[in-house]
Amino acid sequence: MGAEASGSGPALQELVCEAETSLLECKVCFERFGHRQQRRPRNLPCGHVVCLACVAALAHPRTLALECPFCRRACRGCDTSDCLPVLHLLELLGSVPRPARAAQRSAPCGSGTLICRHAFGGWGTLVNPTGLALCPKTGRVVVVHDGQRRVKIFDSGGGCAHQFGEKGEAAQDIRYPLDVTVTNDCHVVVTDAGDRSVKVFDFFGQIKLIIGDQFSLPWGVETTPQNGIVVTDAEAGSLHLLEVDFLEGVLQRTERLQAHLCSPRGVAVSWLTGAIAVLERPLALGPGACSTTVKVFSASMQLIGQVDTFGLSLFFPSQITASAVTFDHQGNVIVADSSSQAVLCLGKPEVFPELKPIITHGLSHPVALAFTKENSLLVLDSAAHSVKVYKVDWG
Repeated sequence: MGAEASGSGPALQELVCEAETSLLECKVCFERFGHRQQRRPRNLPCGHVVCLACVAALAHPRTLALECPFCRRACRGCDTSDCLPVLHLLELLGSVPRPARAAQRSAPCGSGTLICRHAFGGWGTLVNPTGLALCPKTGRVVVVHDGQRRVKIFDSGGGCAHQFGEKGEAAQDIRYPLDVTVTNDCHVVVTDAGDRSVKVFDFFGQIKLIIGDQFSLPWGVETTPQNGIVVTDAEAGSLHLLEVDFLEGVLQRTERLQAHLCSPRGVAVSWLTGAIAVLERPLALGPGACSTTVKVFSASMQLIGQVDTFGLSLFFPSQITASAVTFDHQGNVIVADSSSQAVLCLGKPEVFPELKPIITHGLSHPVALAFTKENSLLVLDSAAHSVKVYKVDWG
């Protein structure tokens, strides 16, 4: 009897952790639901649940009209109602010791644990974000999204420091951003699917260069240690290197590094080895079919490792759909998996794949990854319209 009670403790804590992550947190402001007025969970007519404070913030002050931040269904603030199941769950869990917030989104990472320490953004601050980058000099976080100003720059605490890149049809505007990188000298480079161009801005948002005749559909973009720019072309099936005089705003040279790729999207560069990882996502052949391939090339563009969805399925119990790729500081390939809402380490390219899940809870639709100099992992969660900051806990 005592053994059963003892064994139920960890299981109960795991259940509480899952409830805290999935059910008891407002996915707009990331605050825990509660019985206090501003934190009360409210049902929208579409079935999604947000806190009363976010209902008030999203609603028009005069007409009370609002859109669901997740499905965009229109309603009015007065159409919302208390979410009784969540309120009852709060009461049921009131006597259960809450796990520390740091333990809610943990997964093994080497000898330590990856913990979600911080999240910023949220609906309204970010709208359907697609790309993420770090400024090498300042450590500021740059995100491209579907807001009126397409580029948003955050300080280390998650506050919005600056934004630019108007939504519009002018050449210097950004129509539909797909990805972003920041060069070693703090220039912001954006791939724009709207006019199929690559646009270079200084860190204050002044346009420096538009490269509009080189690509069919530029998608992923990344900076090399030599301050070059690598760009994938999803329609042409190619990978390109751009050498730019950023101060003068002049394209000096272009080189096609790879051809015959299959709908390449994400791209990452290892600053340790110079290796380049490319994420291919071929067109689906049938309903529900989705396959991705990660290819890694050496600095001299020799293929040194690759793995696809089928190969990964031999090591992981569920289908993996890679939605982002990066390298950690040790040269391991890290991918986001949008199917299982996870982040996975694939190991070194030479020994693919040594698959290890490093984040398995708390994500909705991860679309971009980046490591800071302090080895924190930033995950851009498009469905939550937020950036989540994971750190290693060695305790």
